[in-house]
Amino acid sequence: MAKKRLSGVVGFWSDDHKIVEAAHKMREAGYKHFDAITPFPVHGMEDAIGIKRSSIPYVTFIAGVMGGSLGLLLEYWTSAVSWALNVGGKPYFSLPAFIPVTFELTILFAALSSVGAMFFLNKLPQVDPPIIDPDLTCSKFALWIPDTEPGYSPEKIEAFLKQIGAEEVRRVVEF
Repeated sequence: MAKKRLSGVVGFWSDDHKIVEAAHKMREAGYKHFDAITPFPVHGMEDAIGIKRSSIPYVTFIAGVMGGSLGLLLEYWTSAVSWALNVGGKPYFSLPAFIPVTFELTILFAALSSVGAMFFLNKLPQVDPPIIDPDLTCSKFALWIPDTEPGYSPEKIEAFLKQIGAEEVRRVVEF
């Protein structure tokens, strides 16, 4: 499988508050297909670049309900239908006795589905991800505008990034 090559313009900042402001300005200027690269999660960045709410909580809830329901159904079927035994006068459907297994299966299904959904939605694992700048993992923040942006003009984007406060602007060609 051929590796996807990207090119575009990247602007660097050293302050997380300034990059959030810059991302808001990028969005207001009409850019829609840009990305922020930060060494740690930055509060407010999702809203600044227009990332929609994740669907992972919905997947987690549905899988948790399914796990709990299947656990309860399994315990009911084995205790009251398949192998019905009267043990110490306990009812066949004894909900308090079924709670631990039901709870554990709810958590198991919810957790495993969350991890699976996260891997799927984030397109992981990326064996050889592109590297724009090695300092982006420790001390720098960046806004990346790919050449797939409608109306892409490197000169215009470079000037705009400098205008909104980028400390360094670089054109990246096929990394």
